[in-house]
Amino acid sequence: MKDTTIHLHSAFQIGQVDPRIFGGFLEHLGRAVYEGVYDPKSAHADEDGFRTDVLEALARLQMTAMRYPGGNFASGYHWMDGVGPRESRPTVRELAWQSIEPNHFGTDEYIKLCRKMGWTPMLTVNLGTGTPEEARNWVEYCNCPPGTRYADMRAANGSPEPYAVKLWCLGNEMDGPWQLGHVPADQYAIRAQQAAKMMKDVDRSIELVACGSCTTGLPTYMEWDRVVLEYIGDLADYVSLHRYVGNRENDTPDYLAITNSIDRQIEEMDAVCRFVQARRRSNKRVYLCFDEWNVWYKNMQMDGEGKFAPHLIEEVYNLEDALVVAGFLNSFIRHADVVKIANLAQIVNVIAPLLTRGDELLIQSIFYPFEMYAKRRKGVALRAVVDGPVYVGKTNGTVHYIDTSAILGEGYLHIFLTNRSLDEAATVHIAPADCAIIGLESAELLTGPDPKAANSFEQPNVVQAQPFAEAQCKNGRATVQLPPLSVAALTFKL
Repeated sequence: MKDTTIHLHSAFQIGQVDPRIFGGFLEHLGRAVYEGVYDPKSAHADEDGFRTDVLEALARLQMTAMRYPGGNFASGYHWMDGVGPRESRPTVRELAWQSIEPNHFGTDEYIKLCRKMGWTPMLTVNLGTGTPEEARNWVEYCNCPPGTRYADMRAANGSPEPYAVKLWCLGNEMDGPWQLGHVPADQYAIRAQQAAKMMKDVDRSIELVACGSCTTGLPTYMEWDRVVLEYIGDLADYVSLHRYVGNRENDTPDYLAITNSIDRQIEEMDAVCRFVQARRRSNKRVYLCFDEWNVWYKNMQMDGEGKFAPHLIEEVYNLEDALVVAGFLNSFIRHADVVKIANLAQIVNVIAPLLTRGDELLIQSIFYPFEMYAKRRKGVALRAVVDGPVYVGKTNGTVHYIDTSAILGEGYLHIFLTNRSLDEAATVHIAPADCAIIGLESAELLTGPDPKAANSFEQPNVVQAQPFAEAQCKNGRATVQLPPLSVAALTFKL
């Protein structure tokens, strides 16, 4: 393969990388909550019932905004079922995943978990079967000082100090016909505007995420967003995007080229936001919240069959999936001016980087790129010009063999590289135009024996990140040797 050169200039800045793009998502789905983060019967449970082995692994990912309680689950969830004494909370049959929900884990437990982990709380209100007033009451419960009904309820439940939840989602995937309470765009817009008005009247400091198009495949894609944003107006701070991808055709080169489609989705949604802003003659910019994203296509078991904590959509991830996760992160960094929040869906057991089996814990392949990137997220994203060989994916079009993004920190340059070639190593030159690379501070590499290589409880270390030293620094530039099917994260001193 011919060499690739990455051209950079510190003046060609995209925008500050918002740490909230390294967020996660915890839904009452399958074993994400029960037998996932919360398992009082586990040998690893702490005094609050949280699994310490799971939390220790998640701490390595340095996640920021943690979205909860769904997802589809949110559209049938009534938050008051999940507060107060556990013995008084109702056990219900939830309809999104057809599972039994005992409500042992609710708002107060979620906030306690966020504080343990240093996560930013991000709550999704029920605008499917719920009401705007119910959403308003939840804001009071979380954010107001004692002295009124719902704030007093929180204090009586053991938390006199407000939780100060700043991020709120106005429902979930309301454009999807599968969603409880699904309505056309104009009707959702009315419901969301009513909720947004009351929620911000309770706490003017909160930020709201309007439901955007949840997939590029629906006929309402982008038109839904236009209708919703025009009606909600300046009450919306962000609009949501969702995306799940997979290698359904077993075409690895085309699968790895999915970055083209992710980039396009971001740019199309940003174009809608800009159009609406111009049409409304508003000074307020609505940004993008990519609050569900991941690889998901192998395990489609979504019917809980009336069971408690059933095994649902527990995806096994391999090397090519990890490279695609790196591609998502590269795309978010390349669009740092518009993508301000992103949430990996999800964090444990359900389409997740971690799996539990009894008291055992498995780290999956997609864990590693997220960890490699998260520790190098501080700084401003730079525009990178890639000069190197390309190939054509069958459905996703022409891409460079080397996928990349770059973040400029104080005295450091973070470079992320993916070699999409199945069988050829790549020589990559990092060429900043106006500053000099003087050495390699740290680097990690993720690779494996073949694209389908995956970790298992029996063989947990087949795919894992390793220290990486194949970088030479000379004359202010760096040269990196990448094996086929690999992801590298490097930090250079400037």
